[in-house]
Amino acid sequence: MVFVPALVPPAERGRDALWFLFHGDALLVDARGDEIAIPRRPDPSSLRLRPVRTQYLGALDGAPCYSGELAGADAPEGMAFRSLRPLLGRLPDPLFALAGRAFQIMDWDRTHQFCGKCGGRTEPLEGERARTCPGCGMHYFPRVTPAVIVSVTRGRKILLAHARRFPSVFYSVLAGFVEPGETFEECVRREVREEVGIEVTNLRYFGSQPWPFPHSLMVAFTAEYGGGELVLEEKEIVHADWYDPEEVLRLRIPQPETVARQLIDRFLSEHARVQPRNRSGRSGAPGSTA
Repeated sequence: MVFVPALVPPAERGRDALWFLFHGDALLVDARGDEIAIPRRPDPSSLRLRPVRTQYLGALDGAPCYSGELAGADAPEGMAFRSLRPLLGRLPDPLFALAGRAFQIMDWDRTHQFCGKCGGRTEPLEGERARTCPGCGMHYFPRVTPAVIVSVTRGRKILLAHARRFPSVFYSVLAGFVEPGETFEECVRREVREEVGIEVTNLRYFGSQPWPFPHSLMVAFTAEYGGGELVLEEKEIVHADWYDPEEVLRLRIPQPETVARQLIDRFLSEHARVQPRNRSGRSGAPGSTA
């Protein structure tokens, strides 16, 4: 699937337009059959739904894509409103990513109808994914909150933690939000130091993942142990320790679609004698302790 973002909708929506319609943070999905699907309709009115406002997102394999906010409505027959988190792994990856984009744009548009500086009503800014205040000239772009996530290794062991907000005995790598004036690398070192008391070295960029809860961008790194003893920040971390590959395979870890799991799988692919199976905790989180 190929998604091409755009601002200007086509003159005609077509019968196969994809509608990402939200009531609060719940997405309307076609729940008939074994697979979850996004409604394809020329217009939400065919479902007897009238969005408060809509946003054009672009085209997925040529099909126009829209997000929309529903003030209140019952799901049409055969459909249901579902939270985005449990849909990770149930929707194909490109559709889940697009649903996350749709939610972030819808939520930004909903929460920026008025100017935070002067209180005036905002309006769309031509040629940009932005809203502007005619009164004072302030521009508002969709918010993205960067966070780092890092796997720390020590020889043939990886550092995994159970954060207080995780369900049951679920373990993952460390993460945290970037602070103003901070580089990603500085954030990695600070977060690891604050949460488990050790220093890290040999930081390397691994990848990234948008995480729409509500508007994070996870920036992933690998790192090596650089010194110190494990001293936990008990308000956030319940338990943390070094685990060899065989021990990791017995833990509940993030699901395969998350960048946290990809970091762990990279470690396992380099050190494990047996390749990892899907032992996800289905927590709906990318393993972040942010």
